[in-house]
Amino acid sequence: MTSSPSLRKLGSSDLEVFPLALGGNVFGWTADEAASFAVLDAYTAGGGNFIDTADSYSAWVEGNHGGESETVIGKWLKARGNRDDLVIATKVARHPDFKGLRAANIKAAADASLTRLGTDHIDLYYTHFDDDETIPVEEIIGALDDLVKAGKVRNIAASNISPERLQESLDVSDREGLARYVAIQPHYNLVSRSTYEGARQDIASRAGLAAVPYYALASGFLTGKYRPGVTVDGARAGGASKHLQTERGQKVLTALDEIAQARGAEVATVALAWLAGQPTVAAPIASARTVEQLPALLAVADLTLTDEELGRLTAASA
Repeated sequence: MTSSPSLRKLGSSDLEVFPLALGGNVFGWTADEAASFAVLDAYTAGGGNFIDTADSYSAWVEGNHGGESETVIGKWLKARGNRDDLVIATKVARHPDFKGLRAANIKAAADASLTRLGTDHIDLYYTHFDDDETIPVEEIIGALDDLVKAGKVRNIAASNISPERLQESLDVSDREGLARYVAIQPHYNLVSRSTYEGARQDIASRAGLAAVPYYALASGFLTGKYRPGVTVDGARAGGASKHLQTERGQKVLTALDEIAQARGAEVATVALAWLAGQPTVAAPIASARTVEQLPALLAVADLTLTDEELGRLTAASA
């Protein structure tokens, strides 16, 4: 993998990633195979190298079973022959056939993901949702460590995990000399900050974890296309439009509009640049159904907000 000035080191790992991870949740859902290939081509042509998916994408769609996104990405990787140029991240715990984080399940799910992706290794393997009711962290970390030792996984990470379980997992890794989380994938954006800021962010900072936030654009709200009196059709319209009803949502949009206009940038780019400028954040995740949606996302690599601009957005979203 060739290094580029725009790449960022991912936590304590040896991975270097583009500052915008391409979300694969739409592949095989709102983007068919041809559209997905076009988006993946345009993302990599724009310098992107970090693709995020999960084994459960998109099991929620009628007629789908889970693994559709990985399958599309796998076909694209084979067609383009570019596997070694990319950082592929996927997740375990929510596929209908591989639910939870029992050791045997983690290993079986990883093998299934590798098959769908058509690769012999996963660069970054996340626990998608913690199974904190029944599974000791020792069992989870032990299974992940076995995958690393087998060469099937290069680095491990966690998403949707409590601060307590995150710290406990890190402690087990350190005490037992096992593979250690290098990243955390939290729900985090300008209108959802309490989900990460505080205990999780503090642990990430102390432990040297990179944050790779999902819902970086708040289901599309932070693109600026949702406005009072404007009807937007789409699978996520309900989730995005709820922010219009809040005073904070309105303040954030106003601040984004002002900074975007002053910088000659898209609203979405400014929202992503705020996230990229937060402590511990390596690369926000955003997805695109069409090639036309990509330029505003890729542009985050070239937009660094000033301290004053970051402060204005932070105050507006308080």
